[in-house]
Amino acid sequence: MVWVEEKTEKAYIVPDDVVDLAYRIDSRCVPLEHAHALSSAIMEILPWIADEDNAGIHQIHGAESGNGWLRPEDTQNEVLYLSRRTRMTIRLPKHRIDDAQQLSGAELDLDGHPVKVGDATVKKLVAISTIFSRYVVCDKDQSEAEFEQQMIDALMSTAGLSVRKMLCGRTHTISLPDQELFTRSVMLADLKPDEAVRLQQQGIGDYQKLGCGIFLPHKGIPDLSGDD
Repeated sequence: MVWVEEKTEKAYIVPDDVVDLAYRIDSRCVPLEHAHALSSAIMEILPWIADEDNAGIHQIHGAESGNGWLRPEDTQNEVLYLSRRTRMTIRLPKHRIDDAQQLSGAELDLDGHPVKVGDATVKKLVAISTIFSRYVVCDKDQSEAEFEQQMIDALMSTAGLSVRKMLCGRTHTISLPDQELFTRSVMLADLKPDEAVRLQQQGIGDYQKLGCGIFLPHKGIPDLSGDD
């Protein structure tokens, strides 16, 4: 008789060496295009974040953003109205949590819009098979196929991740004082738990302090058609 017991895989435990720190904020609205203003204001108080590996500053998204994929059409003149549930979030290594508490109690100026920062809650990353990044910086002149191949190569070299399912979506331009960043949204699916967490920890690209290349968990695949 042959009797082979199937091995039971151990449940994956999400490490806490990189976390999200979500701050309560008090603000009626912020500029829709606030990536540079937010990054600059935070780094005035937390200058170390500029050189901290695995640190990123999420852009603020409210109910109007349709779970982060949809934004109002007029990106230059619109403001984003915030609810009491809206949070300002920073991704950072665990050893920087205490340092980042200095933001609590501060008032940030986002191009004339005051944002009072309250207490912060530590949130572990989520092991989920589908994750997305709202903004991945790329070459405006690239075709979608060229961008997809660049992503495949980058994900393998930076995170050791073989892409099984990828969907590229909306384009968006982020305006900075000296340049414009052209971005695409990217969704990855069918990931293993450790792959999803590793990519959330590392992100992709050089503009994570502006909210680019930061991956978030997603429970479904929205409509990614159209340009922003």
